[in-house]
Amino acid sequence: MLVFCTVPDEKAAKAISSALVKEGLCACVNQVPKITSYYIYDGEFCEDNELLLLIKTAPSHFKKLQARLNELHPYDVPEIIGIRISEISPAYHKWLLTALK
Repeated sequence: MLVFCTVPDEKAAKAISSALVKEGLCACVNQVPKITSYYIYDGEFCEDNELLLLIKTAPSHFKKLQARLNELHPYDVPEIIGIRISEISPAYHKWLLTALK
């Protein structure tokens, strides 16, 4: 499973990524820098520079990962979007499962 989560800055990205990996809720987090997000929040148009976290986990860990993201994240409503993976290399899949607790 791949989970998308935007964060406001490097500090939040590092804190969230480190906690999720160390706690075994995911196997890996990739950080994509310098994205711009456009959205409506509280009735206002917003344009923010953010970073995108690509979080690799298993569907069995999604609910715990989501709960932990909500605890760690500085936003009131963090983006947490999970997508099930239909194809994955066997070696990477095996490694991913061994990294989870």
